[in-house]
Amino acid sequence: MSDELLIRMQVIDKAFPGVQALKDCQFELRPGEVHELVGENGAGKSTLMKVLTDVYQRDAGTIEVGGKQVEVPNPRAGRDLGISMIHQELALANHLTVAQNIYMGREPRGRLSFVVDDKQQVKQTQELVDRLGLKLDPTARCGDLKVAQQQMVEIAKALSMDAKVLIMDEPTAALTDTEIEELFRIIRALREQGKGIVHISHRLEELREISDRVTVMRDGQHVDTVETKDVSIDQIIAMMVGRTIYEEAPKVPEDADQQPYVLEVKGLSRGRSVQDVSFRLRQGEILGIAGLVGAGRTELARLIFGADTKDSGEILVKGQAADIDSPAKAV
Repeated sequence: MSDELLIRMQVIDKAFPGVQALKDCQFELRPGEVHELVGENGAGKSTLMKVLTDVYQRDAGTIEVGGKQVEVPNPRAGRDLGISMIHQELALANHLTVAQNIYMGREPRGRLSFVVDDKQQVKQTQELVDRLGLKLDPTARCGDLKVAQQQMVEIAKALSMDAKVLIMDEPTAALTDTEIEELFRIIRALREQGKGIVHISHRLEELREISDRVTVMRDGQHVDTVETKDVSIDQIIAMMVGRTIYEEAPKVPEDADQQPYVLEVKGLSRGRSVQDVSFRLRQGEILGIAGLVGAGRTELARLIFGADTKDSGEILVKGQAADIDSPAKAV
């Protein structure tokens, strides 16, 4: 890893009406480094990176790219400087193919300048995904791909524009463990190529596995930048929240299994998204609902809250049948 810096941001300020989102922030990125950016919700992580890519214009401060102070008047200028950001909300045209998304606006042309050379576009895409070791079909429609594959398309798109800095905002939020491992494999390969990777995540267990350094933000300000190997997860959490967190095992009340049921769901169903779900919740109890993306967790919650109409099933509140057909009635 080189001591030369790809990115240096100093004393960055950014305010929105009534909110000081960033104050005196700083950030550095080296070539061949995975730099983790962490903080609680609202700490300013995504805002700082959006200032770097000029999704937002900074109010004060300086940005250096490759040792030279630069102005980034728009996101395209950021891409021209070799900086690319993959947002949480993927920006793909789902009705277009992988190749069409990667080269959108930069399509190879044939002998006639107004005619796209589709064969060349597919060929270039295949060469690109082969070089990255990605399992992507250039002719596949993006809307038919899994979320993890769509992220790979975004990565390939960034690298097709010769990005030297790749910013990933919560890339693992909607991925399975297997998909996360594949993403990390790609990140490690890019690090070996000398790319600088900024990884924004709430999953602190990923720190040890993927990052070289960690920058912690709190309330729109830079707290510290440390080598990952020199800091514990507990220390990072303490920096994030501003105090030491002592976690004690919760004590289960002796009469917990004697408490009355405050919510009972029996055979709740709606289409194919929620089918015959039943559970009971006791007073003073925390009930977790887990599942992969698309398993129906949100749909179940919407049915209980009355945001959607159930096809069948029953909801009881404190032992009484409840006809919850709207959020207002649930409240």
